[in-house]
Amino acid sequence: METRQDRYSGAKEKKIQQLKQLIDESSQIVFLGGAGVSTESGIPDFRSGEGIFNQDSGLEYRPVDIISHSFFIEHPDVFFDFYKKKLCYPKAKPNRAHKALVRLEKTGKLRSIITQNVDNLHQSAGSLKTIELHGSVYRNYCLSCGAKYDLSFVLESEGIPKCTACGGMVRPDIVLYEEHLNHANIDRAVADIEKADLLIIGGTSLTVYPAATFAQFLPHDRVVIINKSSTYLDLQAMLTIHDSIGSVLDASIPKKKRQKSSADTIPNPISDSSSEASDEDNNLIEGETT
Repeated sequence: METRQDRYSGAKEKKIQQLKQLIDESSQIVFLGGAGVSTESGIPDFRSGEGIFNQDSGLEYRPVDIISHSFFIEHPDVFFDFYKKKLCYPKAKPNRAHKALVRLEKTGKLRSIITQNVDNLHQSAGSLKTIELHGSVYRNYCLSCGAKYDLSFVLESEGIPKCTACGGMVRPDIVLYEEHLNHANIDRAVADIEKADLLIIGGTSLTVYPAATFAQFLPHDRVVIINKSSTYLDLQAMLTIHDSIGSVLDASIPKKKRQKSSADTIPNPISDSSSEASDEDNNLIEGETT
């Protein structure tokens, strides 16, 4: 007897086949991603049940208030304590979604990745066409003299990070609440979407503006939604998949097949013990690069 899980698996596979076909038919693909893209890397999102906004900050302030411009100016010590603990994940690694998008970029079909995340994981995975709407925790600068600093400088500073050149406060190059996004990045994102023949929206509930409105620049019959929870575009999009962004993209974007070399067909004259060691070395190398 067919179970509910069987029916779900069948429906998911059908939708993945649809997505594969859409990708195959398209040549100017844009990916718009949110916090859900990085959750499989161990970075919490903001609005889910376990998200940052629903976690106990251990403070008398709400997390959503702490990451605002006015709070940063008035209480920089509290801001940086929260920021270092909750928004910086230097040990996080790219997951299946990031790696699948790198594969798509290498086919020449991906026009750009528009990300609302500040974790640098797309670039770390190897993506070259990334537009960061909200900045990056890996870029920091002095508010007084403009000197630039990396993430390790901020994390290793006690309390409020201070510029070594002038003593000014160093802040992350991210967009806080009450701050404006970089207009050049918005213009680039909109221009790419207008030229796209497929927009894949993933890992976002589409509640943060202006990114939530970007889909309006492309006919909805060329929009795909991949998100665990529902969005306001679900019923209008050409295809909606409520599942893990990592598993869906990994299954939808082909992996490059390893070509056989002469070593695969010519018998190895080395002894059996050496051959076994070689296999172990190969497995180790593959494990490091996946």
